[in-house]
Amino acid sequence: MLEGLMIGLSTAFSLTNILMVIGGCLIGTFIGMLPGLGPMSIIAIMIPVAITLGDPSAAIILLAGVYYGAIFGGSTSSILINAPGVASTVASSFDGYPLTRQGKAGKALTVAAIASFAGGTIGAILLMIFAPMLASVALLFHSAEYFALMVVGLSAIAAFAGTGQVGKALLMTLCGLMLATIGEGALFNLPRFTMGVMDLQSGIGFITLAMAMFALPEALYLVLDPNRSKIEGGVNEIKDLRITRAEAMSIAPVIGRQSVQGFLIGVLPGAGATIASFLGYAVERNIAPKADQDMFGKGSLKGLAAPESANNAACTGSFVPLLTLGIPGSGTTAILLGALIALNVTPGPRLMIDQPEIFWSVIISMYLGNVVLLILNLPLIPYIAKVLSVPRTYLIPFILFFTLMGAYIGQNNATELLILVGLGIAATILKFADYPLAPLLIGFILGSMLENNFSRSMQLYDGFGFVLERPMTMGLLAIAAFLVILPSYRARRARLRQEGVADGD
Repeated sequence: MLEGLMIGLSTAFSLTNILMVIGGCLIGTFIGMLPGLGPMSIIAIMIPVAITLGDPSAAIILLAGVYYGAIFGGSTSSILINAPGVASTVASSFDGYPLTRQGKAGKALTVAAIASFAGGTIGAILLMIFAPMLASVALLFHSAEYFALMVVGLSAIAAFAGTGQVGKALLMTLCGLMLATIGEGALFNLPRFTMGVMDLQSGIGFITLAMAMFALPEALYLVLDPNRSKIEGGVNEIKDLRITRAEAMSIAPVIGRQSVQGFLIGVLPGAGATIASFLGYAVERNIAPKADQDMFGKGSLKGLAAPESANNAACTGSFVPLLTLGIPGSGTTAILLGALIALNVTPGPRLMIDQPEIFWSVIISMYLGNVVLLILNLPLIPYIAKVLSVPRTYLIPFILFFTLMGAYIGQNNATELLILVGLGIAATILKFADYPLAPLLIGFILGSMLENNFSRSMQLYDGFGFVLERPMTMGLLAIAAFLVILPSYRARRARLRQEGVADGD
């Protein structure tokens, strides 16, 4: 490993590759800030540019820089205008935007930058140390384990429900699962619930649904409530850029836990940064003390730090199956796999031996990239946050433009715009009725993966036998049951405590 590190250092710290890291991070950060324009689109566009470089190391370093730069910068629009830049930053808006509404946009962006840096750096360290071992562990996960992992994700819906809202959260999750069934099914390639609309055969786009649940209702709220755009302390005053020692101490354990958990989720092929961010948020809310739990969704720094560190660590972790097994860990790394093949590089177990300069230079560039991203983002926070000083009459068209553009680019058909408007109006009504929208999005994200892995497991094991035959599956389902029982137990204990106090009075 030491020999590989020396090779990686000499390759990554060449002038060309340093410029590739800086260029990739700049492009990725800018693209990530724009709602709807995720890393997949820009990496696909930049593959011809990367190929013309000639050097496979420089090419993959450039594309990797774009990838984690987009994840790093994607939280900006989520925090400032409640319009997620990329799918993996949706969870960042749950507490990031309330912090902005409280006049703490600078503090929120600072926490997001630090958590992203820590998550990416810890992920890079873990990638360097455990990549070969984790690759063999990832191979133990079959469709049955992935199905159980999706159930764990669904069981965490209580993390997105306020006091007394678990029933509403469950209902919204079921709505998300129902929306996920639109399009071709897992077992048979036949259209379902498309109502004869050809454009619905591939289902509803995730970006469309994310924009409809968060960005469009926000624009409508700004129209309906003129006071909503007013920020405490005045929109032109960007204050609280620094976090206090107490705040740093409170979020440090969260960042540490979620960096490790996010990395491990990123290692699993097909999981990705989006699931890591949602699970990170859910886990931290469920294990937080009661007083801190009540702050989640209302401007909790822990609620912002958890998904930010988890998604950046997962972004790094997704390179484990890509580089060591040749299996893409997410949609974006699938495009990176295509780029590697186009560059005549064969990722797999022998990449570390046959072409160590590529393997280790990518890992070293991740350290460098995270430092570059932190240096780029922290000084720019006061200027980025100036978007809040844009008058409401300009801000509303800005949100609507990027919302509609993001939905159209996602599926490249006009039907998505009609779906966006319809779901956006429905989401606004649900928001007025105090229904949590995040569980719907989680149900939609996990729904198709849940169905696909469940169908595959049923076919392989000829029924439900896979649950009993695979101990890892049983263990994950037991964790899911624990996550369902824990909130009910806490609520019952709190109720009994209140009754005891009342009896004492």
